[in-house]
Amino acid sequence: MRILHILDHSIPLHSGYTFRTLSILKAQRARGWETFHLTGAKQGATHQLEETIDGWHFYRTPAGSGLFGRLPILNQLSVIQSLSRRLNEVIGTVKPDILHAHSPVLNAMATLQAGRRFNLPVVYEVRAFWEDAAVDHGTSREWGLRYRLTRALESYALRRADAVTTICEGLRNDIMGRGLPAEKITTIPNAVDIEAFSVSKEADDTLKNQLGLGGKRVIGFIGSFYAYEGLEVLLRAFPMMRAKHPDLCVLLVGGGPQDAFLRQLAVELGIRDNVVFTGRVPHDQVKRYYDLIDILVYPRLSMRLTELVTPLKPLEAMAQGRVLVASDVGGHLELIRDGETGLLFRAGNTQSLADKVDELLNAPQRWPGLRQAGRHFVETERNWRVSVARYEPIYKQLIAGRRKSIEDH
Repeated sequence: MRILHILDHSIPLHSGYTFRTLSILKAQRARGWETFHLTGAKQGATHQLEETIDGWHFYRTPAGSGLFGRLPILNQLSVIQSLSRRLNEVIGTVKPDILHAHSPVLNAMATLQAGRRFNLPVVYEVRAFWEDAAVDHGTSREWGLRYRLTRALESYALRRADAVTTICEGLRNDIMGRGLPAEKITTIPNAVDIEAFSVSKEADDTLKNQLGLGGKRVIGFIGSFYAYEGLEVLLRAFPMMRAKHPDLCVLLVGGGPQDAFLRQLAVELGIRDNVVFTGRVPHDQVKRYYDLIDILVYPRLSMRLTELVTPLKPLEAMAQGRVLVASDVGGHLELIRDGETGLLFRAGNTQSLADKVDELLNAPQRWPGLRQAGRHFVETERNWRVSVARYEPIYKQLIAGRRKSIEDH
């Protein structure tokens, strides 16, 4: 079985998107499938049409040139056109059985064109809705004209794909609400490579002291600093926590659009000396920082994006046997069983967050049970071997359908 994956971006860029992609590819290769990988123009400027990174071979798409590629809205059409041209070349080279397009919808549009041209079945995988991500990034207004146009484009692609996969039940329900039959949509949930994560070890005292955390209890977050992650809620709740636990500090590992805002907010709240910002750290060092944190906090705000989409980070935390507190948005409710694998607080409510952290800090005897239950959940229900197996019946059915169509003609 030969699958051509059409992607927005890939390594060497680091994001939840690239980590999910690599996990899928590894698990598909482990099943004996041949995978090929093409990124669109949003990978960034490149003069290389092919590139090998960490042993993975990628076909690249040069960005469109000229005025057409620089004008708003029209530049998105340029992305589709450049990817469509590159698909023609790559399909001729790798001769795939399946075209598997991953979000955003621009990839699906180019892939649908190629599917018709080469009579190849198209799987469209929705990881998030582009229109909702644009709202959080400030480039679109919810239910504004651009939002509705993008949503219509998404619905168009969903109806015309031969099969649709998505990462969680929230997105699946939204897709069904657009009129697609349930049997056309398969959930391939976010998961972890359980072999890549071991239950956390003792904290590295040298690193802890270097960060000024020696002798402190630590709550923290590791990831990208986007507005929807709700890190402002964490900082605003922290003075309430520290009033009861003077030895408590916050560790924020990562960076992103909210970095400067959060640093300034820590100053305004008078907690700057108790909040450590590390900046981004090398991926192979992240585990050391996880080991410094007593309680991980995921304070995502409630909005369409977070209510529909499940994140990866809480699963990674559970795989390492971490204790965690998270907001009760829909994406977290699919992952975290309140009181069993973690604690949930009311999204956006600083008092609720402070109360849950206080509850955990006062009951360390509960921690081993929470750690064990979280690890068991990812081992049995959320590992990539189990998730990726769900692609097999989709692929086989589409390939058989194509062969029958060819024979009939």
